[in-house]
Amino acid sequence: MAKRNRLRAILFSAGVSSLCVLPLSHARAAVLPDLMPVPSAIAWQGEDEKTCDRIMIDWHGAHDPMLVRGSERLLHFLHLSSHSSEKQAACSLEIRNREDPDYLAVDERESYRLSIYHGKITLNADGPAGVLHGFATLLQLAGSTAGGVTFHDVTIDDAPRFPWRGLMIDVARHFMSVPALRRQIDAMELTKLNVLHLHLSDGSAFRVESQIFPRLQTVSSHGQYYTQNEIRSLVVYAAERGIRVVPEFDVPGHALAVLEAYPEFAAQPLPAANAACTGGSACIAGSNANNPALDPTKPETLVFVEKLFAEMMPLFPDAYFHAGGDEVVASQWTGNPQIVRYMQAHNYPDASALQGEFTAKIQSFLAAQGKTMIGWDEVLSAPVPKSVVVDVWRSSKWINTATARQHPVLVSSGYYLDLLRPAREYYQIDPYDLMASGLAGPELEHARQIHFRLADAFALDPALPPLNARQKNHVLGGEAVLWTEAVSEQMLDQRLWPRAAVIAERLWSPETVKDVVDMERRLPHIAVQLNRLALTTTQQDREQMLSRYPASSVYALDTLLQVTSPVRNYTINRMIKKAGEDLLTWPVAMAEPDSFSAMRFNQLAEAYVQGDRSVAQQLRHDLEQWAANDGLFEKTIGGVTALETIRPISQQLSSLARAGLEALDGKVDTSRRAQIEKLLTQQQEALAASSWQLLSPPLPQPPGGLLIDIVPGIRALVDGKPTVH
Repeated sequence: MAKRNRLRAILFSAGVSSLCVLPLSHARAAVLPDLMPVPSAIAWQGEDEKTCDRIMIDWHGAHDPMLVRGSERLLHFLHLSSHSSEKQAACSLEIRNREDPDYLAVDERESYRLSIYHGKITLNADGPAGVLHGFATLLQLAGSTAGGVTFHDVTIDDAPRFPWRGLMIDVARHFMSVPALRRQIDAMELTKLNVLHLHLSDGSAFRVESQIFPRLQTVSSHGQYYTQNEIRSLVVYAAERGIRVVPEFDVPGHALAVLEAYPEFAAQPLPAANAACTGGSACIAGSNANNPALDPTKPETLVFVEKLFAEMMPLFPDAYFHAGGDEVVASQWTGNPQIVRYMQAHNYPDASALQGEFTAKIQSFLAAQGKTMIGWDEVLSAPVPKSVVVDVWRSSKWINTATARQHPVLVSSGYYLDLLRPAREYYQIDPYDLMASGLAGPELEHARQIHFRLADAFALDPALPPLNARQKNHVLGGEAVLWTEAVSEQMLDQRLWPRAAVIAERLWSPETVKDVVDMERRLPHIAVQLNRLALTTTQQDREQMLSRYPASSVYALDTLLQVTSPVRNYTINRMIKKAGEDLLTWPVAMAEPDSFSAMRFNQLAEAYVQGDRSVAQQLRHDLEQWAANDGLFEKTIGGVTALETIRPISQQLSSLARAGLEALDGKVDTSRRAQIEKLLTQQQEALAASSWQLLSPPLPQPPGGLLIDIVPGIRALVDGKPTVH
């Protein structure tokens, strides 16, 4: 118990110190609430505020028990009631809502209008979704005092830019419990995401109970799956919060788990058992474990898929059904003489054409059941019906291809959170931008030189003109995506949030909302709110991960992790392929892609070199702490292999901090500057080593997969001038 309390104290003090002195981009932000997503239109009416000890709710127009329960959640989160009392600080909430026959459909009405004036709150919505979005905004507007909550006078007129604002969670590679998924749904409601896309089958496992094909859970789930009742309950839980649940069952590729249970549908003999993925292990796309595909030429295969989908569809009442279709390895089919004879008999020139036939059959079956098929962008390799929604992931150029063929489009390219990029990079990717994500330059050249078979599919196309108005109308929106090869359940919250909130803003707010500095100012505060209201186990999960290490090392390790982040792009996947599940207990598994402590330090350093000497004391405090931390780290790591691995990172952090102190004191002479430049160059190379999206540049990776995030601030102090963002 003492160890646990000490962990809580460490984490609390670290969190507070990293938030309370964050510089503000404008004075108004010091007194007005932070909102994310930013509304379509907002007008603050002065800076006065009203304190409420309770809120009296008055409903007008359509409201059902679901919305009443939503209002009860609102009051619960605000720690208020709607009961009358003798106190004089009551506020009122008047809600006017219309019926929406398209609620929980892609065409639902989500707009709302919110006004607050001297404690009188008025919420007008065009449908239930708008009411729930208005509640989410009210939570962000609310300040807290000893006497209740406070509200500034404001008028907001809000509606989403895109109707589809999704979050895809891969529960096949690593299973995520129902409580863990409910936490994500709670966070989605707060950030106005409205589609939970669950990736439920892959090479690793099949995760839903099947009564028709029971071997899918007895063999293919590795003991971890959702019962049908759990799925129904989760769908209801999401619907209560205005969120649709869309399932993905991947066919015809990525089928090893299914084929382990029913090998008669395989295109090729399955790999040896020791080559297959088991529950919770890391299956890397393109490895043998993910190669196995269904045999689409057997009539029995289509019957199997149709029966399976027919069983799954009632569990997920949404109109959309994701059938995968990605990364089918052509040799699975071209290496099978029977399949080759079928292709020849039907004049299919290649595997893509054969897949097109299979996709069309699946689409036809789903359409007959009232479902709209979604497929990853590989389905574009052969003609498929225009109604198929194309989920673009390989490169932004496929947005052009799909919309030109009049397919509805979801944009996932550029929004892969498992690539562990910082929030600012996701924030700058627009769903309409055809050059936002993909291979180019030296990485593309290198990929082509080594005959990487996917190089051109991932390549950007600078020759493409921007999307025209007709094409833009086909873009439904996009999804933040988390593949979980290197994500355990304890890591889930921090691998998704708060970066998913940044993508939520990109999909909700007007295109003109793109101030990166202001986003980074707001993000830590949104993270605190998410942790308080939705992600209530995040701190506990971190404590449990830290508790694997000797108690004496926890403070030094946590200090180090406060200013480091994990390597980026697919580097972490290559690490887990070598290290296995042990990687999920290493320090890199606890490091977050956005270090708020480092972000704050870098901003303070920028302010200092621009002439603000008032921040010098805080800079010195941080630098002295980091400079001294290595000594403590050395004394406490106790021969623990994972800690020994990152010893060089601890040493480098200390050296960087000492360089920053010398710069503050004006003690960087010519010889010392050369030493510091060598250290900074080392950090630049460490960052560059994971800068390529798919491949690794020919540079050594940093020890333990950790990057030091205070480098821009140290560079600014040493050079005596701001760094270029």
